Amino acid sequence: MFILDWLTGVLGYLGFSVPVCRGRFAFLGLPNSGRRSLLNAVLNECLIDPVEATLQPSEELSIGNMRFTTFDLGGHTQARRVWKDYFPAVDAIVFLVDASDRSRLPESRAELDALLTDEQLSTCPVLVLGNKIDKPGAASEDELRNFFNLYGQTTGKGKVARSDIPGRPLELYMCSVLKRQGYGEGFRWLAQYID
Repeated sequence: MFILDWLTGVLGYLGFSVPVCRGRFAFLGLPNSGRRSLLNAVLNECLIDPVEATLQPSEELSIGNMRFTTFDLGGHTQARRVWKDYFPAVDAIVFLVDASDRSRLPESRAELDALLTDEQLSTCPVLVLGNKIDKPGAASEDELRNFFNLYGQTTGKGKVARSDIPGRPLELYMCSVLKRQGYGEGFRWLAQYID
């Protein structure tokens, strides 16, 4: 991330225009899925104690040429009740799943299904991040695709024009916030669908 920001700065200094993607993303998922750790990894380039709860619902972040406002709305049952209030204000949803906690996958699926069937989000791009793949026994990408019924609904991980997608852009990327792997590719995929 530092190298991309540095390269973007150098190109800008040399007079080359570097397109900047701007958007508003809602970071959603159950408690302990890694939302706050991911935001802090991007914001501060350091991980926080995973037991620290969501403190600020909105932050400005950047990854490479992407600049975005994030809404980390919390994942507890009471916090999920206000998710809908933010839907009109967001350009994309980033939904984190703890791939290592199989006991909570049904609850995650119910929340993701509710998001995907919400009329306010019918055209909103959705990035699903299967987090904590570094933990022993974590679900694989194929397992999550099957469990969340994502086969046939996703775009593929390459560049696919928005006009070629029947419905919303939706994709799953496996990641480890702890190891700083996978989520950058997911954000690059998402950036192509932000106007």
